[in-house]
Amino acid sequence: MPMYILMNAMRDPRGRKTVGKAWMKKVQDLCPEVEWIAHYAILGPYDFMDIYHAPDEETAHRVSLISRSQGAITAESWGALPYDRYIPLVEEVEKLEC
Repeated sequence: MPMYILMNAMRDPRGRKTVGKAWMKKVQDLCPEVEWIAHYAILGPYDFMDIYHAPDEETAHRVSLISRSQGAITAESWGALPYDRYIPLVEEVEKLEC
């Protein structure tokens, strides 16, 4: 199943525990097929990073939209490919080079 990374920035950290639980409930209700890998609070321009598997881009969009609807000022989703699956792609392209 494809892997996605969701980067979120929030306006106000107060009440975060309650907001976070409401967000997760909404995601579980609307996207039950999502498999969570990790959730991190991070430093930098984003406050949170979530790593998850979703069956398709529409589901990943739904997760991002739910984040925005629950108060994130930005929600950016990235597709991710495990490194061990990336290297064969590089090798394939190298073979095509003249």
